[in-house]
Amino acid sequence: MNSDSDVPIYAQLIRERGDVPGDVRREAEQIQANLERVIMPFRPGLPTHGFFR
Repeated sequence: MNSDSDVPIYAQLIRERGDVPGDVRREAEQIQANLERVIMPFRPGLPTHGFFR
């Protein structure tokens, strides 16, 4: 992937509008982590302790 210095228009857009792709990526990672905590107990063969205490 190119760095900001390799793609000046991207660096300019980030300055003007914020890092929308980066923000979306971080939010998606957080959502995925939250879902894994919720879904993990329902995977076959794994203990379900802690979810329905």
